[in-house]
Amino acid sequence: MPARVFVDQALPLETVIDLPPGPARHVQVLRLQPGDALTLFNGQGGECSARVQQMGRSQVSVQILTHDPVDRELARHVTLAVGMPANERMDTLVEKATELGVAALQPLVCERSVLRLAGERAEKRQAHWQAVAVAACEQSGRTRVPTIAPVLTLPAWLANGPVRDGMSACVLDPRAGTAALPETGAALFLSGPEGGLSDAEVQLAEAAGFRRVGLGPRVLRADTAPLAVLAHLSLRSL
Repeated sequence: MPARVFVDQALPLETVIDLPPGPARHVQVLRLQPGDALTLFNGQGGECSARVQQMGRSQVSVQILTHDPVDRELARHVTLAVGMPANERMDTLVEKATELGVAALQPLVCERSVLRLAGERAEKRQAHWQAVAVAACEQSGRTRVPTIAPVLTLPAWLANGPVRDGMSACVLDPRAGTAALPETGAALFLSGPEGGLSDAEVQLAEAAGFRRVGLGPRVLRADTAPLAVLAHLSLRSL
């Protein structure tokens, strides 16, 4: 199977283009040679077959051949808003959520958060997580890259009114017991960090239009609960 590479630019058919620096390095790391096939996608839908034309020290030229309008996305728009788990768990959460079809991910700082980011540190981590999402799309076959939003505090995010008309909004709360998840339409799920959301935060979410749902009798980790929801929705859409 040809390597898949994300290129954030137009991909006109039957033309030769120079890859941007990031994708060019990716192709070089893969040790592709002139004549080798690869697949390019730009997040606008579908993917293009291409062929390496020239390899230089820092320049890689490819010929765009054909476009395949393949669609491997979830049939519905699902957003995760997550209290960021610490250490490498957030990287894993972004990677796996992308594989499972999330459309957007909102990192949050909550009352009980261990990982607290702001300013330049937050911007750097956002850029890093966006790159993780791109790599997961390249691996999984997705043709649209989820958006990793800037880090916000939970109150600031809720104040922006994230619940839109026609959207199902759920806050994951193990104290809620087991409740049915929304099976159709756009959906937004809020989950807490290590230690969960406080009572005040859950009440704030409910006031903003969220309803409490539980995922069963066991308490899931901060990086497990949102992935369990996505896995369920992904399988239901098959």
